Amino acid sequence: MDLNAIFKAYDVRGVYPEQLDEKIIFRIGAAFARVAGAPSIVVGRDMRVSGETLAAAFRDGAISQGVDVVDIGLVSTDAMYFASGHLDMPGAMLTASHNPGKYNGIKMCRQKAFPIGEESGLADIRRLAEEGLEPAGAPGAVTEQDVLSRFVDHCLKVVDVTTMRPLKVAVDCANGMGGLIVPAVFKHLPVELIPLYFELDGTFPNHPADPIQPDNLADLIKVIADNGADLGLAFDGDADRVFLVDEKGEPASGSLVTALVAGEVLDAEPGASIVHNLICSRVVAEVVKEKGGNPIRTRVGHSFIKQVMAETGAAFGGEHSGHYYFRENFRADSGILCALNVLMALSKQQGKMSDVLRPLRRYWNSGEINSVVADQAEAMRALAEACPGGTHDLSDGLTVDFPDWWFNARGSNTEPLLRLNVEARDPEFGAAKTKELLAIIAGGGSS
Repeated sequence: MDLNAIFKAYDVRGVYPEQLDEKIIFRIGAAFARVAGAPSIVVGRDMRVSGETLAAAFRDGAISQGVDVVDIGLVSTDAMYFASGHLDMPGAMLTASHNPGKYNGIKMCRQKAFPIGEESGLADIRRLAEEGLEPAGAPGAVTEQDVLSRFVDHCLKVVDVTTMRPLKVAVDCANGMGGLIVPAVFKHLPVELIPLYFELDGTFPNHPADPIQPDNLADLIKVIADNGADLGLAFDGDADRVFLVDEKGEPASGSLVTALVAGEVLDAEPGASIVHNLICSRVVAEVVKEKGGNPIRTRVGHSFIKQVMAETGAAFGGEHSGHYYFRENFRADSGILCALNVLMALSKQQGKMSDVLRPLRRYWNSGEINSVVADQAEAMRALAEACPGGTHDLSDGLTVDFPDWWFNARGSNTEPLLRLNVEARDPEFGAAKTKELLAIIAGGGSS
């Protein structure tokens, strides 16, 4: 059995039932139970059509190793991380996040939501799943537990919403798990909620649950305009990510939201450390310093951010991709905690969301551009040779810094792709440099 196609750098993901099915998930459940090494684990799932049967297979695999399972049913991924921390158990979430409905997968963590990645247990899980494990003694027991109300209480303790002013907020849950979490939290807020696609439906009948793609924000932007909303929020399929759109229909990048939330966190905890990955805009570190905080730069990827947060005690971490990590949620990413911080940032000012974001819109950014590249090393060598005057950093791919612009080029862990991010003070200059870099990539290793 070759599982390389479905084991990624940080999770398991594939098409059901062609790439993963109940038999494979049973094996992975058993392997996870063995590697996690705890007497009990917590298991949740999202609303995908294959979710219930695959969650059952995962549970059966785990209990075959004598491990007890606490089944928390339909939850968002950040609620599963909360349960892992609150119950002090390893956790697994059956989800394929923003992928289309035919996909499913598993996000896994150790106790206290500590990440499992390729180098921290995922390779061992893959190996044991491929080999197959015999039952180990008497099977474990399965119990059911509802954690939603405790997660809601937790969120409302992490973010002090007592001074929130009345707001009109449009929220697009894309038929994902936000449709369960958002109403449960927002009913405690002075908010007029304008819901869009809150019905849980793993076929995603309205649009993909992938709000980083601009096309998937079109319905939300229209609802904001039609209803005069103060802002819009768009959650991905498992609701661990959220994207912000201002009252004018202008999306805010993950970097801008990271800077905004960092400011809120630093207001509550002056001098705190804030983690950001190396493809975040320069505005993040600038805002953290302006607010008296300590910016810490990391490699891209949740396992690196969570590790650095654990080592430094950082209060918050953000990624340009829309993942936002909170120390009080066991350093796990949470869409709903980010949303509450955004609402509080707006509440503290009498202006519009666009007014709050305007001081943060300091740079032009290309967004992540993927190129099919057969030889990533050769392409990055060509990029480095073409930019001798900048400061070169090889901590995660190639980052080259100049006074007025910078870029990062990183290879994909799973595909023959080179990912390019460019930022500049001047949009025309940035666009021209992006065009130059893409031409170098095309001539330096493209297939």
